[in-house]
Amino acid sequence: GNSAESQLLLDKVVEKAKAAKAGTGGGCVGPVIDEVSYTKIMRYIEEAERSDAKILLDGRQTNDYLERTTSGSGFWIGPTIIHHMNSTDAAMKHEIFGPVLSVYTVSSWQEAIDIENNNPFGNAACVYTVNGGAADWFTSRFRAAMLGVNIGIPVPREPFSFGGLYGTQSKYGDMDITGDGAMEFFSNRIKITTRWPFPAEAKEGGVTENGTSHSSGVVDHANFAGRM
Repeated sequence: GNSAESQLLLDKVVEKAKAAKAGTGGGCVGPVIDEVSYTKIMRYIEEAERSDAKILLDGRQTNDYLERTTSGSGFWIGPTIIHHMNSTDAAMKHEIFGPVLSVYTVSSWQEAIDIENNNPFGNAACVYTVNGGAADWFTSRFRAAMLGVNIGIPVPREPFSFGGLYGTQSKYGDMDITGDGAMEFFSNRIKITTRWPFPAEAKEGGVTENGTSHSSGVVDHANFAGRM
C-alpha cells in the first residue's frame, strides 16, 4: 500500500490507543484475566521485540496500568501496537487475547490475502474500505467463515450461526455454537402424529373392550396432523 497513507492511518490508531484509560467502566481498558494470561501476553511482546519488530505503543510501560499491577490490583497491560517486519512472528500468527494490535504493511492486495489465508485458523476475517469493488475482491477470496466489511468482529446476526470454516483449526465437529446449528445439536426432535376423526365417525367406529378396533364401514375422512 501507499506508505504515506498507511503511516497516517497508523499514527491515528496509535493516538487513539494511547488515549485509552485504564479502568472497568465503559470505554476503558480493563485488566487481563489472570497472571498466566499476563505472562503470556508479555512474552508475545518481548518475542516480537527480539525479532526486530517496532513497538509503536508499549503497554508494559504505561504508568496507570503499571501502577495498578504493582499495587496488587490485578494484572494490567496497556494498549500495545507492534509493527512487524516479519509476517511469521508469533504475535502475527496466534490469538493473544490481550490488548495487543499486530500491524504488518503489505505491498499488494494479493500479499494481504496470502498472509491471511496461510494461517491455520478460519474463524473470521475483515476488510476496511470505502470501495465496494475492493470489498467484493477480498470477501470472495478470504478463507474464513465469518467475513466483515468495515466491521472488526464480524459476528453474524440471527438466524446465522457463529462458527469457523471446515478444514481449519477454527471448526471442530458438525455444528456451529449458535443459530440453527446449536438448536439442532442441543435439541431432541419429538414427533407427534395426531388423528382426529370427524364426530360422526367417532360414534360409528371405535375400540372394543379387548383393544381391537371396529369400523362401521364409513370411509375414513379423519384429519392427520404432525408437529415437532
